[in-house]
Amino acid sequence: MLNTLFTDSTGPAMPLLIVHGLYGSGRNWGVIAKRLSDRGPVTAVDLRNHGDSFWSDSHSYPDMAEDLAKVIDAQAGPMDVVGHSMGGKAAMVLALTRPELVNRLIVADIAPVTYTHSQIQFIEAMRAVDLSQVEKRSDAAAQLARIVEDPTLQAFFTQSLDVKGKRWKLNLDALAAEMDKILGFPEIGGTFDKPTLFLSGALSDYVSADHRPTIKSLFPKARFAKIPEAGHWLHAETPREFEASVRAFLDRDQ
Repeated sequence: MLNTLFTDSTGPAMPLLIVHGLYGSGRNWGVIAKRLSDRGPVTAVDLRNHGDSFWSDSHSYPDMAEDLAKVIDAQAGPMDVVGHSMGGKAAMVLALTRPELVNRLIVADIAPVTYTHSQIQFIEAMRAVDLSQVEKRSDAAAQLARIVEDPTLQAFFTQSLDVKGKRWKLNLDALAAEMDKILGFPEIGGTFDKPTLFLSGALSDYVSADHRPTIKSLFPKARFAKIPEAGHWLHAETPREFEASVRAFLDRDQ
């Protein structure tokens, strides 16, 4: 089963599952998970080929959704689910294929469509790091800076570095081979008829007005909201606003 990071709670709210995006991990969500745990228990996962979870040659959304289903089943589900980017797509496939396991769904800055921008350049940047010369994360960040200009992304990627083991905790080969699947979205019949929030960064172009008909066809109860001054990494760029938006949606009367 996926590696999980569990934050216990005495709060009465339904358990919450957090699903990270590409090149991320459950650890990236530790602060938000801890803050939201005043409502109820929170579980953040490491998706396959990420963090401390198992590696696999397959990185398809149906497979990732099945992994998430096992986590929820192990906790005697259902759960509320928050998924960002790739994790949002995995959460959407879970909701569409196993709706009984998902109570409410929040999809952060992604749509159920195929994107044309590649993320391969970041894999190449991580592969280019000479790990034999890395003694601390800042050493890796300095090497990444040759290709990745954004210091925020440099720091983000190095969170998936096992400095002592001198290895990436990302299956870069599998992620590169499966990039077309990651950028795409599988054809799935059916709909998810429960409350769903598509929460986007106002400065991001990942979810556009053109996507709304497709979203509504699969998630007829979808609502839409944007966080001002936030881009694609809205939970990292504006964590308090992101947390407030999640609370407002999950705590509202259904």
